Amino acid sequence: MSDTTVEIHIISDSTGDTASRVARAVQAQFSTSPVSIVRHPRVTTGTGLATVFAKLSGQARVAVFFTLIDRDLRRQATELCERHGLPSCDLLGAPLEALQHASGDEAELVPGRPVALEIDYFKRVAAMEFAVKHDDGLSGEGLEEADIVVVGVSRTGKTPLSMYLGYLGYKTANTPLVPGVEPPAQLFRIDRSKIVGLTIDPERLQRIRGRRLRAMGGRARNNYADLAKILEELDDCTSVFRKLGCPVIDVSNLAVEESALRVINLVEERSRAEGDGDGLS
Repeated sequence: MSDTTVEIHIISDSTGDTASRVARAVQAQFSTSPVSIVRHPRVTTGTGLATVFAKLSGQARVAVFFTLIDRDLRRQATELCERHGLPSCDLLGAPLEALQHASGDEAELVPGRPVALEIDYFKRVAAMEFAVKHDDGLSGEGLEEADIVVVGVSRTGKTPLSMYLGYLGYKTANTPLVPGVEPPAQLFRIDRSKIVGLTIDPERLQRIRGRRLRAMGGRARNNYADLAKILEELDDCTSVFRKLGCPVIDVSNLAVEESALRVINLVEERSRAEGDGDGLS
């Protein structure tokens, strides 16, 4: 591990968004190394390319990612990286060649051509709007329209999980289980295969709620972070899960991405088991 920041320099003939997404995905796998991303957009000539590499000359701990459509520019970028001893990755070269071989057509190689919005994009936007509208819904409104319904006590991460599932394209509603308040009747009428319960280690929940209380200046019901009350609350929650007949995942040590994957797998498996061969829509 080093405290010195690694710089990923992105060279693109457009905005560099594609390479930036790849860089962020790669960066996430190096949690102990500080990484910064530097963009060099709209590089469309050999002169522009030379200007970028003049700035990189002699630098250490630098990697170059480039998305350049023009073959000559890609070749020049590769040669300049080799000349300066910089590790590099041509993010478009191999994919372009693979698609050319598969299609039998030649790529048109038009720099900066906008990428068409996919149907999936609009589905994800609608799902995210649904998740916002049906966050912490005590009334049960809209549960029948959801692809996924997550249920749990306060501070089990229902909201971030719902938003992330929405980002993945699943219309997700979340329902809080509140002491002294009956769960919405609609929760017991919908398709049970799309319901997943969330639980958490009681002491971890106590710490989370304690931090929440302090952030609010202590303005909450007095027993919100009391361990005995939390244990009682989680017991009541387990009883509701039994009545619902839903699977339960423990989110104590799970990142939201892993929780989402487990939820999706559970709902799809149950949906298939009940005869819906298509799984989630």
